[in-house]
Amino acid sequence: MIDPTILSTQRGIWAIKWSFVGLLATAMFQVVVVFLSGSVALLADTIHNFGDAATAVPLWIAFLFARFKPTRRFSFGYGRVEDLAGVVIVFIILFSAIVAGYEAVDRLLHPRPVEYLWAVVAASIIGFLGNEGVAVFRIRVGKEIGSAALVADGYHARVDGWTSLAVLVGAVGVWLGYPLADPLVGLAITLAILAIVWQSGKAVFTRMLDGVEPEVIEALTHAAVHIPGVQAVTDVRARWIGHHLHAELNVAVSPALSVAEGHHLAKTVHHQLLHHVPFLSRTTIHIDPAGEVGEIHHRIAAHAHDGLPVHSH
Repeated sequence: MIDPTILSTQRGIWAIKWSFVGLLATAMFQVVVVFLSGSVALLADTIHNFGDAATAVPLWIAFLFARFKPTRRFSFGYGRVEDLAGVVIVFIILFSAIVAGYEAVDRLLHPRPVEYLWAVVAASIIGFLGNEGVAVFRIRVGKEIGSAALVADGYHARVDGWTSLAVLVGAVGVWLGYPLADPLVGLAITLAILAIVWQSGKAVFTRMLDGVEPEVIEALTHAAVHIPGVQAVTDVRARWIGHHLHAELNVAVSPALSVAEGHHLAKTVHHQLLHHVPFLSRTTIHIDPAGEVGEIHHRIAAHAHDGLPVHSH
């Protein structure tokens, strides 16, 4: 049987590879049209598309690291590299916004004519279709394997598709006799990119700080507390390491159970959690006797020994 972790990692690499090809092809076509037309709105969109394609590189590296087995130094594996890749992606998007904004402001201050408007329109539509296709692909695979970085990258591509359509608005404005429509659309695209930076950054940094959706904690608690023999569930914690979920919880059972019976019940709890909580990879279940459930009962009271001052643990 193939490890599900390996399968999800391979699927992530597959999604990254093909979305990179699609975005790079879209951006290369737009470069030609930018060179011919001089459209700064299309230039902003093209810069963003290249930036979007470039985000595949850190993600690819992260998924390659995820295939490595844990070591004595990195006992939890290398899943955190995916979180670092998410940070790199956020900064790549931010850099593309700065470049696009600079070019738009420069064109406002130093207007230049836009030519081959029909080519600009065609590039706008192709940019939208290319980005929307990549967005659907990345979001679907990212949700399947639980990768926040891949999902964020997918939403990034989706908004980028709509900004490609904004280039069409600029081209129509120029055609109607409003030459400043092109750099103004470029500025609008810059603002849209900055909104992506905020949305993606919030998701990535939440996971880096071990934040999870409250629904995850509720699902873990609900699945465990309904198992026969489980009297209470406390101290439920969870965090993402890459695109895999790790959880810890304390479970209260009858004090009359033997060690073997308690161990069997813990295995049953783990099995049910795997069925009810998506992307769950590792679970630590602490069996407590009823009446002393929770980490509070594992604390050592204040005491003194070996000539040390009174202290607790």
